[in-house]
Amino acid sequence: MKIDFNRKYNTIALYVLLVIAAGVCIIMAVVKIRTVGNIVLRVLSILQPFIWGFAIAYILNPMMGAMERLLSKISKDKLDRRIRRRIAVLLSYVLSLAILVIFFRIVIPQIGLSLAALANQIPGWLQTLRDLAIELINKYNLESLPTTTVDKILAAAENLMSNLTAKLPTMVPQLLQATMNLTTGILNVLVGVIISVYILLQKELFFAHIKKLLSAIFSQNTLNEILKVTHKSHAIFSGFINGKLLDSLIIGLLCLLFMTLFHWPYAMLISVIVGVTNIIPYFGPFFGAIPSILILLIADPLTALWFGIFILLLQQLDGNVIGPKILGDSTGLSPFWVIFAITLFGSLMGVLGMFIGVPLFAVIYYLITELTESRLKKRDLPPETAAYASEEHPLLPAKEKKPPKFSLKLKKPPFHHERKQ
Repeated sequence: MKIDFNRKYNTIALYVLLVIAAGVCIIMAVVKIRTVGNIVLRVLSILQPFIWGFAIAYILNPMMGAMERLLSKISKDKLDRRIRRRIAVLLSYVLSLAILVIFFRIVIPQIGLSLAALANQIPGWLQTLRDLAIELINKYNLESLPTTTVDKILAAAENLMSNLTAKLPTMVPQLLQATMNLTTGILNVLVGVIISVYILLQKELFFAHIKKLLSAIFSQNTLNEILKVTHKSHAIFSGFINGKLLDSLIIGLLCLLFMTLFHWPYAMLISVIVGVTNIIPYFGPFFGAIPSILILLIADPLTALWFGIFILLLQQLDGNVIGPKILGDSTGLSPFWVIFAITLFGSLMGVLGMFIGVPLFAVIYYLITELTESRLKKRDLPPETAAYASEEHPLLPAKEKKPPKFSLKLKKPPFHHERKQ
């Protein structure tokens, strides 16, 4: 049998070339992805004022709507709609500014005092720890354990501030860059506030322009589906974010009230930590409880123990009473998917992803569910999940879902109504 070596080597060479070409394509794709990513980041950086503007307008829109309805009742619809809108926008910003002033005039100084007191207690706490370690060594005849090891550990903690001071000259450029970034961020927020005013004053016009553009591009059925998904996404995001902010505010105030009542130290600092971290579903209470307990350990270990018990009771109250009454089932996700969303978006976007990841994944989950059920109906298949469970392993009965008693009623956006034929 004659072997055609030329053909064999040509085939090998062709495979090698294909592998090299595939490798080059992959490298080029990665480079292009990085280039596209850099371009996207650059565009987002330029559009930051507008992003801030839309975000501020979105947050203040429920407050403005409530103010408008209140003014409509007071004036008995005799006040012109444009004037009513302007007064409602003005009152919304005044109320928001008052909240910020109260926060920076009362909360921030209290937090500063707590941090200063905590910093003053750290040297004494380190000395107490040193004395305790030496006492344990002498009491249990642990002379074999070199005391120099303990001294080194404690000396490292005591020299932390001095090391930071020594590194201060090298940190000056970083501090200047951070100052420039902070100044740019403040300017972006200020411009965003101005943009948000225009958005709130003429939100119906913005929505009408968007619907006009979509009507020119898509068919009526596709447009209706887009508007349906948009309204559902708005309901999920508004219900979750507004409800979670209100829930966290209540938890923070309850923590402050309880700690003040029992004269526990660092009440304002710890209440802010507990309230802010409570925004993150499931993991938030742990993120807030751990540093709070460590802070109280410096002041009084017994107080830290009682605080840990109090946090457990408070989270039970939040998880079984306060949270369900405010949020209800605003996302429609099971605990498994909530944890999945927090883990996924938290790793991609950090703390912000842990907060907005749940409603964002809820929208994605809704879209996948709608697409799946639509395709099943076209094939004359049942859309219910229970229909696909085996007889040997039937699904457990689902828990009856109750709507929240204090849900925030959201008005449908102006573009939700279908266009008349």
